[in-house]
Amino acid sequence: MSEKNPERVFLSLGGNLGEPAKAMAEALRMLDADPDTRVVAVSSLYRTPPWGKTDQPDFLNAAAELRTNLSPRGLLDLCLDAERRLKRVRRERWGPRLIDMDILVFGDRVLDEEGLELPHPRMLQRAFVLVPLAEIAADYRIEGLPVTGHLAKLDAGGIEKLPGRDWWKG
Repeated sequence: MSEKNPERVFLSLGGNLGEPAKAMAEALRMLDADPDTRVVAVSSLYRTPPWGKTDQPDFLNAAAELRTNLSPRGLLDLCLDAERRLKRVRRERWGPRLIDMDILVFGDRVLDEEGLELPHPRMLQRAFVLVPLAEIAADYRIEGLPVTGHLAKLDAGGIEKLPGRDWWKG
């Protein structure tokens, strides 16, 4: 990356159809291959119960820290392109999926645009997002509290950390 001060970004990744770990790993490698984006940390994989729509298989979830010179919209487009290349089909809100990537925070930006809200509006209500995020950014502050402070308010029951830390490097 050429710019000296790229933005610090955190993503949430998940999936529960096909081979979600393989799809998430491929998505992270696609992002890392972009000349304006680098993956700098990735959490372990976590098996998590479904949220919102509960009559579906368990999910695998992870979090990633990136540095990017892209705009928030540019990074969203890169993520959506990776999802399309991996054959993601959007059928049902909170339903089963091969891959899902959400931008959680993008530096200190606050945005509310069509299809992009930063920070992510529901991340602080979701243990499946905060558990992996706490692994790589426990002290990162969101709305005045560290990630672990927000996580302490949630029920993380049923979330299981899977072995292996470099699962995404293939």
